[in-house]
Amino acid sequence: MPQDPAVPVTNAEAACPAAEADPPRPQAPRLLTTEEIARLLRVDPSSVRRWRAERPPQGPPFIRLSERVVLYDAGDLQTWLHERRTTPGARRRAA
Repeated sequence: MPQDPAVPVTNAEAACPAAEADPPRPQAPRLLTTEEIARLLRVDPSSVRRWRAERPPQGPPFIRLSERVVLYDAGDLQTWLHERRTTPGARRRAA
């Protein structure tokens, strides 16, 4: 519908037409392959596979979709890396 030139349009109305706006959708998790994880961590993919095979499993949390398909959530990887961060000079917490 054309706008009447005599009626001013505010910036809020122009930037966000409420009737046409869709609600924000939750973002799907970013899933990474073993090779992508290895490249990000700068290790060989066989190291990532070995971590998964350890009992108990080592390395970042993973999602096994089938016997051959294993994926990693990028958020889980960031959390795993953050848990391993060492800050020099910081006191170590008692376990």
